[in-house]
Amino acid sequence: MRNIEKYYAVMKEEQLDGIMLTSQVSRMYCAEFDVSEGIAIVSPKGNRYFTDSRYIEVAQKNLPEFGVEMVDSRTSYAMLLQKAIDDFGIQKLGFEETFLTVAEFSAFDQKLSATFVPCQKAINKLRYVKEDWELDRMNKAQAITDQAFAEVLTRVHAGMTEKELRTELIYCMYKNGADGLAFDPIVISGPNTSMPHGVAGDRKLQAGDFITMDFGAAYQGYCSDMTRTFALGYATEEMKRIYHIVLEAQLAGIAATKAGVSGKAIDGAARKVIEEAGYGDCFGHGYGHCLGLEIHEDPNCNLRNDSPMPAGAVSSAEPGIYIPDKFGVRIEDVVIITEDGCIDITKSDKRLIIV
Repeated sequence: MRNIEKYYAVMKEEQLDGIMLTSQVSRMYCAEFDVSEGIAIVSPKGNRYFTDSRYIEVAQKNLPEFGVEMVDSRTSYAMLLQKAIDDFGIQKLGFEETFLTVAEFSAFDQKLSATFVPCQKAINKLRYVKEDWELDRMNKAQAITDQAFAEVLTRVHAGMTEKELRTELIYCMYKNGADGLAFDPIVISGPNTSMPHGVAGDRKLQAGDFITMDFGAAYQGYCSDMTRTFALGYATEEMKRIYHIVLEAQLAGIAATKAGVSGKAIDGAARKVIEEAGYGDCFGHGYGHCLGLEIHEDPNCNLRNDSPMPAGAVSSAEPGIYIPDKFGVRIEDVVIITEDGCIDITKSDKRLIIV
């Protein structure tokens, strides 16, 4: 099934005459091509894509299922949208309420004759289960990420700063085929590793440091995500003990991951290991989140999700222990959820690495 057909199904379920797509990620998913800028309108009677002179040619060449029209100083988005509304007989128009500002919504609501119906949740749900071609791209993105990690390990040395290591990591991802970064990489060391989303700074790496790197390559629009914590020079017995608790927790979460199991139960399997080790208060975030075109997508493997996880969803697996002002450990892989378990597509070694 082509992705655009999934939007027709949403319209039928939600009793809509059309859907207006304003987010880049939804336009890309619907059209199966990224034009970067524009607004799309999809309906059973026709589809149109509006963009400006910078992108008009690429849109015309790559969006065969859409009538492509250009906005300019005389022809606004509102004018082209209203024409499509008239041509396709749209009375109830679904829209992405998360991706419109109040000012943008007010302007469209005043200028367009259709009744706006928020349908972000239904639109986002279309991306829960990945198609085989999407999984191929995500596997490639993760392979690039794994290779970047292997290479950057050969560049780590005492005296370099967190910022310098982050730069090397980014270079290694692009060098190995990344189209972009899935997100801004986290590279932190020593006591900074106790901050799950710390920011790389001018701290110099020292022997005995834990170093945490959370990063991912993007490939043909799709994200990867992994975290590895490793030691520089040596690791104390306490560092080794905490590391292995986190690894045991991650393996427990992965073992519990299966279609039909709730996100809460998967999170709970990993969290139980950390709590029983006496570090429950040091694991504040969720065990995992789904990803795809965006680095954070629903559904999630966390304590708030009582719903069963679907087969074909792609989720992170990332428990951690963070001891303030001392150090932290996080280990993250990406798994594809299946009917009878999950497939871990992250190939980097999870044993404690000391460089």
